[in-house]
Amino acid sequence: MVKDASELEITTDSSAAVDAIDSFVDQLLGVGNDAQVILKAVEADPACAMPSAGVAIANAQAAAFYLFAGGSVALTEATSYLNVAKANLKRANDREKLYLTAIEAWANRDIAQAIAHHEAIAVAFPRDLASVHLAQYHYRNSGNSQGMLRIAEKVFPANRDNPYMYGMLAFGLEECHRLDEAEEYGRQAIALKRDNRWAHHAVAHVLETQGRLEEGVSLMESLSDTWEYGSSAFYGHLWWHTSLYYLDIENFPKVLEIYDTRIWGRAKKDNGREQINAIALLLRLELRGVDVGSRWQELAAYLQPRLDEHVLAFLDLQYIYALVRGGKDDWAAQMLESMQTHGEKVLPYARRTWVEVAVPAARGMIAHARGDWEKA
Repeated sequence: MVKDASELEITTDSSAAVDAIDSFVDQLLGVGNDAQVILKAVEADPACAMPSAGVAIANAQAAAFYLFAGGSVALTEATSYLNVAKANLKRANDREKLYLTAIEAWANRDIAQAIAHHEAIAVAFPRDLASVHLAQYHYRNSGNSQGMLRIAEKVFPANRDNPYMYGMLAFGLEECHRLDEAEEYGRQAIALKRDNRWAHHAVAHVLETQGRLEEGVSLMESLSDTWEYGSSAFYGHLWWHTSLYYLDIENFPKVLEIYDTRIWGRAKKDNGREQINAIALLLRLELRGVDVGSRWQELAAYLQPRLDEHVLAFLDLQYIYALVRGGKDDWAAQMLESMQTHGEKVLPYARRTWVEVAVPAARGMIAHARGDWEKA
């Protein structure tokens, strides 16, 4: 039995697989641009039932990589890796089995069950920060800020030597409105590792919330060189946060410049997360009375793959708004119908969110996008 960089046991005899897993975990926690390195672990040991800092099988890690991408094609890819992982499950250790079960629950959109498995990993294997990262991701998407903070606090004593831990704790604190503590841990994370992009994100939230706009611009732009090596979507998101400071000081030309050169201009335009960066900024600009020209039309042309995706209701509401603003009313009608169908079929724990919140809110977003204020 070999161990990864976090001293977690991995069921493999391949040192190349372990190296690839360690690299993947670093990319995951650092929001890097080379998370696909996990595919090298699968190539090195296709039957490897190993997890590294929190992924429990090279194949399960690969499945997680695709699930982060979202979309039906991504789900198909993830499922194929999960099937290989399950076929070799007898070789796996307890942590790997828990991790695989968590990723499988995610693929089945049973987020509550996925969280339960990640929580079990945090108790038994607190050094598994990749698992904690996924738990925080699910907690945030579920609107459970206390859960985000609780799991970070639970594993913090076992990970004081890891710079990423401080950024994870900072974001949990920020989401629970403990802003001074969040800034303290976020800045400590950056001092330990300057290209700690998740920590940049946490501090950006704090400074925006407190209205420290000039300070926010100065900090983010001083760190922006490190974003070049981050994921494309997170590169755009960190510039999105930077643009909010300029929006609040009403430097609208600068916001449009960032949109054109850093957010949409640099985006992988078929990527849902990068589309959301653009939508969320155009909407805020228009709410400030800024004419955004033909930008809605340019963006909406890429949204057809989102119509039946339904990864998160929060995302669907933004997509459907952009479709109407971009002149794609037929696509918006198709998406609304698809949301209604999804709400009827989704797992019981999420049904109320879709039926009682998301679908009515989508109708409101459509009406607002059309300027029908009373109906909205």
